[in-house]
Order: sequence, then C-alpha cells, then structure tokens
Amino acid sequence: MGKRFHTPLALAPAAPAAPGAALLSDTELDPAALYSVTYEGLVNTNSFQQDAILTAHGHQYAAWYTSSREAVVARRALGGPWRTAVLPHRLTADDSHNAISLGVSRATGALHVAMDCHNTRLHHTESVPGLTARPGNYEWSAGLFGPVRRTLGGLELGPMTYPAFLTAPDGALQFSYRTGCSGDGAQELAELRDGRWRALGAWTSATGEYTAPNGVVSGTRNAYLHGLTYDLRGRLHAAFTWREGVVGVAGAPGGLANHDTGYAFSDDRGRTWRNAGGAVVGTTGGAPIGIASPGVLVDRVGPDRGLMNQESQAVDSSGAPHVVISHVPERFTGGVEDYPRQRAQHGRVFHLVRRGSGWVKREVPVVPGHTQRTRLVLDRADNAYLLMPRGRIVSASAASGWADWTQVRDGLPGAFGEVCVDVGRVRSEGVLSVLYQRESTRATPSPIRVADLRLG
Repeated sequence: MGKRFHTPLALAPAAPAAPGAALLSDTELDPAALYSVTYEGLVNTNSFQQDAILTAHGHQYAAWYTSSREAVVARRALGGPWRTAVLPHRLTADDSHNAISLGVSRATGALHVAMDCHNTRLHHTESVPGLTARPGNYEWSAGLFGPVRRTLGGLELGPMTYPAFLTAPDGALQFSYRTGCSGDGAQELAELRDGRWRALGAWTSATGEYTAPNGVVSGTRNAYLHGLTYDLRGRLHAAFTWREGVVGVAGAPGGLANHDTGYAFSDDRGRTWRNAGGAVVGTTGGAPIGIASPGVLVDRVGPDRGLMNQESQAVDSSGAPHVVISHVPERFTGGVEDYPRQRAQHGRVFHLVRRGSGWVKREVPVVPGHTQRTRLVLDRADNAYLLMPRGRIVSASAASGWADWTQVRDGLPGAFGEVCVDVGRVRSEGVLSVLYQRESTRATPSPIRVADLRLG
C-alpha cells in the first residue's frame, strides 16, 4: 500500500496588531518639579522637545527642572528604579521655550544635554564617553557630566531657540536649532563628526514676500518645524509651518501669523533639500528653502485659522511622512480673533499623510478641547497614535489607511497639557513612555512622571 502524503495547510499571515494602549506602569520622577505656565505651556513638557526622554542600550534617560530650578537628568534600567543626577545649572528665565533636549552620540557613547535658551546662547554639557553604550560600567551621578558651557562642544554659536538632537544614518550626531526670532529666523544644522562639531549653516530663509488673503504683505518669517525625522532608508523628512513677521497678516491682534504646511526631504543628511516631487529647493549653508520655493507647500491654511506651530510628524515603515496639525476650521468662524478661547472651543486636529503623488488630509473626529499641541507616534505596525493634551490617546489603524480614528485612552491622571514621548522605545519594544507633569496652581511645584503603555 502506497504512502499517503498530506499537503500542509497554508498558514494565513498574522493580522497586524490593532491599535491599543495598555498601561504597564506609572512612575514618579520628582514629586515637586518646576511649575510655571508661560505661552500656555510648561518648560518640562513641551511636545516638540527632541528629546526630553529617550532610550539607549536598555536604559532610559529623562530630563527636567526641579522646583529649585536645577536641571536634572535621570536614568533607569528599563523596568528598574530611577536615579537622578542634578547638573550644575539653574534655569535662567520663566519661559517654557527654555526646555531641555537630550541626544546620544553613537560614535562616542556620550549623552548630550542642550537647554535653557530662547533667542539666547545655549547651555550645553555632555557625559563621559561610553556612558550610554556601556551603562553598567558607570554608577549614575552628576560627576559623569562635564561643566555646563555656552558653546556646543567648543563650537561658538549665536543666540538660538529650540535645540534638538538627531542621529544621521551613518551614526553622526546632528544638532538642529533656530537662529533669529519668531517671524524673522532660520533653521540651522550642526554636526558632530570625528570628534568635532561643525556648523553646516541655515537651510530655511527668513526673506521673501508673502501676501496674506487680507492683502497685508510680510517681508520676513521663520519656519517652525513639526520635526526632523530620519526614515529607515536614511531619508531626512521635515514638515513645517511659516510664521510671518508682520502680525497683521492674521487679520486680528488676537490671532497667530502662522500659515500653511510645507514639506521637504534630504537624502544627503540635510545638505540638499528637495520637494515631494524630488526637485531641489534648497541647500544648507547656500540657497536655503524660502517662502517661494516651488512645490514645498502641501496644505494651505490661512493665517487667520489659529494654526499651531511645531505640532508633530512621523515616518512609517514605507518611508511615507505623516504630519499632525491643528487649527480652527472655517465652518466655525470667519477668523480667529481670540486665540485661547477660540482654539479651545473650535480647534480641531488633522492628520496628513503622503500617498502616491499627493497628500491625504483628514480631520480627526475627537475634539482636543485645548489650545496646546498633539504628539504623533507610529507603532511597529504603522498604526498611528495621537497624544492629545492631558495625555488623551486617539488612534487609527494602518489597515484602514488611517481613517478609523477612535479614542483608546482618556488621558493620564492629572496631566496638565502637552506630553513628551520616547519614540525610540516604541520602535524597539512596542512600549510608549510618556513624560508628563501634573496640573498645579500658580507657581506651586507638581509631580513629573513617566507612564509606560504597551501599544498594539
């Protein structure tokens, strides 16, 4: 009798994980962190910080200011207790712009700290080499860090705002910052390579004329970044909104002079910039991107819509950029004249994604009810998560084309407004760590905490 052979059944591929956010832990960093509200935000938890919390080699780092204004960096082995290191620096101004940003040099293993600047020179320090690469070799203490200086590792830079670190595909540490001021500034880059910081120059321009719908002409502006993000293939993505130097373009003194969403990318680590169609539109340190650069505008929003600057962006596994913006739709008002009131009442969040040769924009059907920013995160299945003010989480699945937005978590306990996230840990472990501070009154210190959530 012959043998019988059974053809094995083909196994269906596993379905992508559906969006979800399950709380794993919620730990306290400081029971009495600095609480001073300016520009409707807190210096410890601006969602645009890149980065206030990050993970490297199984250890997580977070930074904030204490009630006595001292700058603190904390570390923990993932799943373990936090230990703090108080740096020899105190916050110089009651200004939520003066946030702390952390960065890791892959070349040296040092942890970099940039902080406390708003149209002023930065304060910078770095740890001993190897700290992040071999964390078990170092007992955590402030003695691991060098002195706080007004230069970037010896590189003299002028007044700046929004310092941020990013890692290039070849491992070089890069530094992003704005020179000039709101309405008249430029985005610039510097780079740490072969042990030396070098300024690469400006890649956006303040010059050129913009005529608003109300006929007011502005001759200066700055590009507010929604982020600088490398994708898995090494392309650097940048979405931004313009803010004009002539506030009259907004049509009312209580509005903002922000308008439009722009986008560009670079395939040579920020030296050459192209529009979404691939045409060169700017060079860093040469002819930067300007208001008239062709093909840079991807979504038109007027300066009378209360458009938020520095919201958020992310890039999915296919290399498609995603951008989150928020503004007051035209159906609610002819123009925003009272920003705090009308933004809180009528502001809506929108998700933009590059699909094929164009962009798809959708309004998120969950109302933020707040003036502040929303943070975008993509999980390892490319599902999208929006961390709205107070830590409310709204998600949409990649399978739906990011069309099925729904609320998955109703905030974090007592969270004040914007939150910061550890993007790298989402990519490596599927865990979202959220740095948030609890609401207080006046200048009364309040706890700052880290909530860990399992995504998907």
